[in-house]
Amino acid sequence: MNVFKFFIITYNTLMNNVKDKFNNIRIIIVGSGIIGKSNAFELSKYGFNITIIDQNEMHNSSNAALGILMGKIYQKRKGRSWMLRKKSSELWPKWINILQRYNPKLKFEKPLFKLTSDLEKFKRLTTFVNNYPSDELEIIEANSNILSHINKTFKGNKFQGIISHQDGRINPRILLETLNTALQTKNVKTINNKVIQIEKKLQKWNLKLKSGEILTSEIVILCNSLDSLKLFNKDIHRIKLKPVLGQAIEIFHEGENSNFLSLPKLLNINDKNLITISKEKIIIGSTDEYSFKPDEFYINELFDFIKHKPNWLNKKNISRRWFGIRSRPEGEPSPLLKPLERGLILCSGFYKNGILLAPACSDWVSEEVKKHI
Repeated sequence: MNVFKFFIITYNTLMNNVKDKFNNIRIIIVGSGIIGKSNAFELSKYGFNITIIDQNEMHNSSNAALGILMGKIYQKRKGRSWMLRKKSSELWPKWINILQRYNPKLKFEKPLFKLTSDLEKFKRLTTFVNNYPSDELEIIEANSNILSHINKTFKGNKFQGIISHQDGRINPRILLETLNTALQTKNVKTINNKVIQIEKKLQKWNLKLKSGEILTSEIVILCNSLDSLKLFNKDIHRIKLKPVLGQAIEIFHEGENSNFLSLPKLLNINDKNLITISKEKIIIGSTDEYSFKPDEFYINELFDFIKHKPNWLNKKNISRRWFGIRSRPEGEPSPLLKPLERGLILCSGFYKNGILLAPACSDWVSEEVKKHI
C-alpha cells in the first residue's frame, strides 16, 4: 500500500469516527439566511443532526442583498474585521469549487472596479495599492483606456481608481439556491416556524415554537439578526443591535448609444455599488438608513453619487426597487461571534458583510461548537 492511499484511508476512517461521535448531537440553527445556511453547510461535514428554523425564509435580508465582496480592497489591514475578511478571501474559492458540484451556475464574478471623482481619495487609493503589491490591485489613471466605456456612459465625470482582481460578487439568490440543494443532500432539515422562547433544562435547550411545538437540542446557534435579541437576556449579555435598512434600485434604459454591458460587471463609484445585468438594465445600491421603513428621501443618494448625471440616471427609469434590513452592533465591532452560555452561540450583526464573511464565520462557529460538546 502506497503512502498516499494509506493517508486517504486513515483520513476517511478518522472522519467516519468523528461523524459517529457527532451524529447523535442535535444542533438547531435559528435563521435561514446565508449565514444560517452557511453554518449548517460547514457543520454538516461533521455529521451533526442539524435543523434550521425560520418562518421568513423567502423574505429575509439575504434575499435583498447585492452580494458584493470587498476583501482585498478593504483598506484597514488590522483588527478582527480584517482577519475575518482575510480568512474568507482564502476560503471562498474553495467553497465555490465545492458548491459548484451542486449548482454549476454559482460563480464568483470578478474583478471589482472602485472609482472616485475625488482627487484626495484617489491619492489614498494609490498609496494603498503601492503598500500591498502582491494583492492583485491595479491603479487606473484618468487617461486609462480601461475607462473609455465608463466615461462614455457617465459623460462629463472624471473618474480614477483601482481594480481589485480578487474581489467581486456572488449572486445571493443563486448562493441560497445552491446551499439549499447542498443541505438537502446532507439531510439538514428546515422547519417553517418561529422560535418564540429558549430555555435551558437538564443541560439541553428547549425551543418553543410559535405553533406550540417544543424542540430539544444540545446546541443552539442564533443567526436571526435583530430577532435574536428576543431569545436571550440582553441585560445580562449587554448586546445591542440596531437596524440598518438598505434600498436598491434597478434602472431600465433603452437607447441607440446606450449599452450597460459595455461597462465592467461590477463597479463601485463614489461608494455606491453598480451591477450590470443586461444591455438595458443596471442595479444601483445601497442606502444606509437606521430604520425599519424605507424613506423616499434616501433614494436620492442612488442618483446623486456623481456630479454630472447622464440622462438615463433618473427616477423615471426605475424598473424595480427593493430593500433589506440588516443588523449592526452598537458599541462593538461587526459581526457578533459570541458564546452566550454553554450550548448557546450567537452569530449575528453582520451589517453589510454577511456573504463576504460567511466562510470565516462558519469556520469559527464549527470550532466553537466543538468546545460546547
